[in-house]
Amino acid sequence: MDAQPKTLRPRSVLRAFFASSSAGGIVLMAVALAAIVIANSPASGLYFSVLKQYVFGLSVLHWINDALMAVFFLLVGLEIKREFLDGQLSSWSRRALPGFAALGGMIAPALIFVALNSGTPETLRGWAIPAATDIAFALGVLSLLGKRVPGSLKVFLTALAILDDLGAVIIIAIFYTSELSGLMLGLAFATLAALALLNRAGVTRLLPYLLLGLLLWFFVLKSGVHATLAGVALALTIPLTRSPAAPEHGDCALLRLEHALHPYVAFLIIPIFGFANAGVSFAGVGPSALLAPVPLGVTLGLFVGKQIGVFGFGWAAIKLGLADLPARASWLQFYGISLLCGIGFTMSLFIGMLAYPDSAALQDQTKIGVLAGSLLSGVLGWVLLRIARSESSPQPSR
Repeated sequence: MDAQPKTLRPRSVLRAFFASSSAGGIVLMAVALAAIVIANSPASGLYFSVLKQYVFGLSVLHWINDALMAVFFLLVGLEIKREFLDGQLSSWSRRALPGFAALGGMIAPALIFVALNSGTPETLRGWAIPAATDIAFALGVLSLLGKRVPGSLKVFLTALAILDDLGAVIIIAIFYTSELSGLMLGLAFATLAALALLNRAGVTRLLPYLLLGLLLWFFVLKSGVHATLAGVALALTIPLTRSPAAPEHGDCALLRLEHALHPYVAFLIIPIFGFANAGVSFAGVGPSALLAPVPLGVTLGLFVGKQIGVFGFGWAAIKLGLADLPARASWLQFYGISLLCGIGFTMSLFIGMLAYPDSAALQDQTKIGVLAGSLLSGVLGWVLLRIARSESSPQPSR
């Protein structure tokens, strides 16, 4: 008697949600909203006091921003390396459009912020705050649109955000470092050299890399360079070569680590960062607070600057024949994606912490600007993409 075929169980709604690429952005939206609500509730005192508590020499907030975020930057570094060597950014033709758009999306917001803060040197240090795009948030908004948006635009947005992250990493390394310790910096370089030797020797086991990575993080933390950059440096040494044990499956150390880290970063580390840094009290804050140089510069930088930079540089690259408009996408949809690039939550808040480390007031102003600019960009971007049609969309019958 023939065996009955097994009935495949449909995947649960919860499991399907967490498997989606946009789920992290939706979770981040929820925790950011929760942080704002708590910061403006009777529990606000407890919220802020816990973040200031010291554990093993660092405050809880510093552990989140310097240690947990190093893991986030490790994942960012892995994605950058993979995409440049074997992905969407592996050739000039693939880099051209997101490359030009990312460049414009960093330059225009920074210029707007500088124009509004040029008279106050204290606040001018935050020029890079509106230069970053939050890929998790942006993909979260795109997920709400389903098949209305061509897949080519999602690939374009992802590639742009990766290049944007690379630019943010370079900016942090150059402009947001404190006084350097020669000894600790030397030890950090020696550790990095040891990691490079592991790579050259063909070592594919992750444990030696991770152990040396912990040591690298400590030395970078003590050197004066921001500790999160240790994550990017470690990522660049993780091998992308296939494992001899399973070459046919394309198994490699970098992919194993990237896949292992992704759920923890998306659903634990980034939500914790968002919850710890999005909380801002609006007590005594009126509409006029948005007109101060920092929040106005951040808001307009994200909302206006990203539109001008991403769409303007992208349009120029396409018209000059250096790149092509993403397949099946219309110009209106491309403009809608440019709007979504103004969602600058995670990296913008992070750069704000680095720009104004000793001013709680300026940090709060940064948060107000990031929240306002991101909200405007996300809502209007969603509306525009909802009404826009793809080039190949069927026209309604008359």
